[in-house]
Amino acid sequence: MLEYKRVRMARSENMAVSERIMLMSPFLTILIFCLLIFSEIMLYSAGGGAWHPWAAPQALKIALGLCVYFAVAASNVKFWIKSAYFIYVIVLVLVALVFLIGHTGMGAQRWLNLGLFTVQPSEFIKIAVVVVLARYFAWYNSGQISQIKYYIIPFVLFLVPFVFIVIQPDLGTSLALALIVIGMFFIVGANKNWFIAAAVLGVLAMPFVWYGAMYEYQRARIITFINPDHDVKGAGYQIAQAKIAFGGGGVIGKGYLKGSQGQNRFLPEKQTDFIWSMVGEELGFFGAAALLGLFIGINIMLHGMSKLCRSRYAQLLISGFGINWFVYYFINIGMNMGLLPTVGMPLPLFSYGGSALLSLMFGLGLVQNAWIHRDLQLSAKGG
Repeated sequence: MLEYKRVRMARSENMAVSERIMLMSPFLTILIFCLLIFSEIMLYSAGGGAWHPWAAPQALKIALGLCVYFAVAASNVKFWIKSAYFIYVIVLVLVALVFLIGHTGMGAQRWLNLGLFTVQPSEFIKIAVVVVLARYFAWYNSGQISQIKYYIIPFVLFLVPFVFIVIQPDLGTSLALALIVIGMFFIVGANKNWFIAAAVLGVLAMPFVWYGAMYEYQRARIITFINPDHDVKGAGYQIAQAKIAFGGGGVIGKGYLKGSQGQNRFLPEKQTDFIWSMVGEELGFFGAAALLGLFIGINIMLHGMSKLCRSRYAQLLISGFGINWFVYYFINIGMNMGLLPTVGMPLPLFSYGGSALLSLMFGLGLVQNAWIHRDLQLSAKGG
């Protein structure tokens, strides 16, 4: 049973809410606002130059997300530390409820219908896992972390939601969750040989996964990824149109609201998974590079913030969220460019949708919260 004590009294503990907000990283907040404004501009275009059906509803979700962002950032960090396991359990229960009362959409049962809106719990489990792993590993020293027995609990914390998400099925989220956990294990200092062993086991398991765990449409997407000309009117249609749209934009693009693939509805899911290709078509290489620069800029900010934290919990939480952030746009852009198989993965804070947006704003709020309390050192008794 872990019992933590305060090692260093940080002034941030006794600050008023307004003072904590003033201590938030302004550069990270500016990057977030730039990304959200850019998103609204492109969703307006995706709607054919109209606020509906996407730009206006997303604006309301952004407003709610910003409230969550500032509220979480200005709270006491000890609340989140003490509540880490509780948050994880609540979100895990929601993921499990998908199988009982879940709403089916686009061929998968991933959403909970709450009446006025639907929510995708698997988006929130990625943040919950980052929080609970940061809480767990922060209380162990480097000598303990080198022992495999200290990874049993974290592995179970990962495996349970991973299995639920795979069954839904949601290949994109399950892959993202696996990458996040692998990244966090690497950061805390897990033995490098364990990663090699895991990779070997993964390769050996591929035939069983291919024939026993994957659905036909998932196998079709991978076959299309390997051979793009295999089924351009079926499984390969989405990626074929995405590549045509992005490539057609050239260096400067066809012009805002003037994309032929996007505006004429050839590009599928142009407001969600394939909005990157729409940016490339209308704004060209420069527009896409600016968007990518915002994503990378946030990653650079997160990396720098984690390095300046004295709190081990803050370091791990910010680094873990940074991995999550990177996985989002890496998979989405790779998918749009035909460099990765097609999976359901939105662009962070950019694609239309509420679950990913709110979970990410919650996560960014936790990042700012950890940054504000970056000098508060907590350790396990005897650790």
